[in-house]
Amino acid sequence: MSRYSIPAERYVEPYELPTAHSEASGTGAKVLAEEYQAAHQALNRACEALAAATCDARDFHSEGAWKQAQLDREDMFSKLAELQHYSASWMYRATVLP
Repeated sequence: MSRYSIPAERYVEPYELPTAHSEASGTGAKVLAEEYQAAHQALNRACEALAAATCDARDFHSEGAWKQAQLDREDMFSKLAELQHYSASWMYRATVLP
């Protein structure tokens, strides 16, 4: 799990999550878990790639631009963390479905 991930105890809220289905009447828990695990892993890689991408004060020349760039970057990390929370919630829910 990425350093930007949400703790496990917060996985299930505030999203509407699926109820248990047999594969004959809906998507099975195993399929849900595998699909959302793949999405979660991709989001982890995206966080790592963004963290590794250069964002340096030397590249911003106008007054306040560097500070705004830092705020924008933090906002993007927050959005990625929210997506991680969403995918982890589905992944967790699928593992506890009967």
